[in-house]
Order: sequence, then structure tokens, then C-alpha cells
Amino acid sequence: MEKREENKEKVIIAGLHTGSRDYINDTTDESMRELGELVDTAGGEVVGEMVQNRPMPDSGTYFGEGKLEELKEAVEALDVTLVVFDDELSPIQLRNISDILGVRVLDRSMLILDIFAMRARSGEGKLQVELAQLKYQLPRLRGMGLELSRTGGGIGTRGPGETKLESDRRHIRTRIAALEEQIHEIKKHRELLRSRRHKDGHITGAIVGYTNAGKSTLLNRLTDAGVFAEDKLFATLDTTSRAITLEDNREIILIDTVGFIRKLPHYLVEAFKSTLEEAADADFVIHVTDASSPEADNHITVVDEVLKDIGAGGKPVINVYNKCDIENSCVGRDNGKNVFISAKTGQGIQDLLNAIADTAPGKKYERTLVIPYSDGGVLNTLHTSEKVLSEEYTADGVLIKVLVDEAVFGSLKQYEINEG
Repeated sequence: MEKREENKEKVIIAGLHTGSRDYINDTTDESMRELGELVDTAGGEVVGEMVQNRPMPDSGTYFGEGKLEELKEAVEALDVTLVVFDDELSPIQLRNISDILGVRVLDRSMLILDIFAMRARSGEGKLQVELAQLKYQLPRLRGMGLELSRTGGGIGTRGPGETKLESDRRHIRTRIAALEEQIHEIKKHRELLRSRRHKDGHITGAIVGYTNAGKSTLLNRLTDAGVFAEDKLFATLDTTSRAITLEDNREIILIDTVGFIRKLPHYLVEAFKSTLEEAADADFVIHVTDASSPEADNHITVVDEVLKDIGAGGKPVINVYNKCDIENSCVGRDNGKNVFISAKTGQGIQDLLNAIADTAPGKKYERTLVIPYSDGGVLNTLHTSEKVLSEEYTADGVLIKVLVDEAVFGSLKQYEINEG
């Protein structure tokens, strides 16, 4: 363990606080804390941080001249090999800062892309990440000499590999075109699967939320899916689908999606469009929020904005506050519209299942019917496809209580009896 700590890359994180009303996209204490977590997830160790208060970034160097010199002194004093900025840097800023500091420089987008490259497991996920990385790198080739030197590895060097990117734009464009074609084929396959699910009457619910909100842990709790879950940002990237059966016999397919984060690179949103469309196509959305985070409300805003961007803004939503096993995390949040759970301990899971039953299409209601003995086929069908609660043989036929949806009940009205 001590050896691992020693081998971690030393990193300084840096940001610019503009005081903008757009709090979510400004550099704040929370965004810097999150940037530090991203560095930790990527395998680095934050040994210092620097924030400048400035109404807008310098067009050439992001920081002002004096602050950049101060940052250079910190880099040398702390023996740092990497500086990560909280915003996306322009090609000119990236090149100038790297030249002045004399160490590798990444921005938030590059760091997130690197983590995605590390976390991607499926063939589809790897293709999507590589496409996003190449689209990011293409306009920045002249300024990425240090970043593209992959002999020593390190944060920001995972992904497409050694392709001499700075001199081979045509190769990158060709590769981008090939990746887009492959992803297009995957998208068509996904659309075919979704179409088949609709045709077969499958009901789907997408689990969405800010990264590390506990989506995969929740899916494991509900379905025993065995999905990898870790207290790290972007622990899982690949979409996982599992089915649960509700008490009224409805089968629901739950789809775990990639986590969202503030300042999510648009390259990633675009590359993962086919994956994110699972949320847009779902019958309803389960929005999971880490209730223990002081930034929970801002996390909700980020997720809602991404859902709107991908066309899922009008879906029925179940708002789920997770990690309520942590003391005081869910106190004062109950407004009658939320579900409070702990995916870790199982607290509130039945409440969530009840909410899913109420929100998912095809809700079933208890009906009391008398099926004449001459219509035994109807009785057999109900036993096969619906949940029969009780059954009693009478002089007029079989008296049953059954859970059915409105569509099925429309063909059974003639058998209903009024118990009142």
C-alpha cells in the first residue's frame, strides 16, 4: 500500500472563480473538490490547489501572468509532474501554459476522458471513448506535445495510443469517420432492440443520476445484477439491463446508465448518445441523488439539464434520494414526491418498488370476477398471464380476485361482480 502511494503522480489542481451567476459551470469549492476526486479516480495525488478570482480567463494563458508565475513556483517546489485545470482550455491556452510551466497540463475534459478510457470495458464503450478523445484532440494537436508523449504513461495518456497525433491529422479524421460508422451501426442495433422491446410490450425504466450517486448499487439491490460498484466517480460506464417482477406480475426492465457530472464534455455526451438514448426511450426515469452530498440540489439540476438535452425531459420521473443511512442526509427533504432509500442497507426499497408500480405503464388493479365454468379458457389465460389473488368455486362459476390492467379488464367487464 505504501508503495502504491509513492507511485502516484503528483498533481496540482487549478481553477478560475469568475463569480458568475452560472454557479454550476463556475469554479467553486465544490467543483475543485470534485476535480480532486477525479484526479484520485485517475490514480493521481493532489498535493496542491490554486484558484484565481478573475472576471474572465485570459485568452492566452487562462490565469493572469502573475498567478501563472506563482503556479510555476508551486510546481517546482512540490515536484509536480501534472497540472489539471477545472475548465476546458483552448488550444492556445493549453500550449502556452504547458510551455510556461514545463510540465504536462490537462483540463477537466481531458481528465474525464482519461477516466472514461480507463473505465470502459465493453467494445462499445471503448469505441465511444476513443471517438470522444480524438474529437477533443484534433483541434489541439499543436499544443499537446507533452501530453502525446506516452513513453512514461500517466494520467491523460490512456486512449487512442501512440499515433503521432501532432503530425497525422488525416489519420485522425479517417479514424473518427470509421468510429462514427461503427457507433452508427451499434446505434441501429440498439434501436432494433428497443423496437423489439416495445413490440413485445416490455416496460423499461432508466436509472439516471450524478456520478457516484449509487445507481449501480441500487440496480444490484433490486435485481442482484452483480454490477461493479465502487465509491469512485464513474465506477461503471457500460449500460446494464436487468428485469424485475412487480407484485402484480408486471416485468420491468431496469437500465443502468452512465453517470453525469458538471461540465460534462460535449464530446462525451455526443459519443455516448446511443447509450444515453436508453433514458430518452424508457417509459419512465428513476433519478437517483446522493442525499448525503451538500451539493445534492445542484446535482439534480445538472442531471435534469442533460436529460433535456437528450430528449428525456418530459418522462415520468421517480425522484430517489439515496444514502439515507448516513445521519441527517435525508432530514427536511420530504415533500411528498420523493422516495428515500439506502441502496447499501435496503432501507426504503419497498417504497421505491411501490413508486415504480405506480409510475410504470400498465398499472394493475384488483378486480373480482366470476368466470362461468363454460369459459374455462378465460380462467386458464388469467392463471397464465396475470396474478390471481384468490379463487373460490361457486354455483355460478369460479369466483376469483385478480390483478389486471385497464386494457385486459376491458375484455373481462362482463365477468365483474360488485361486492358492495
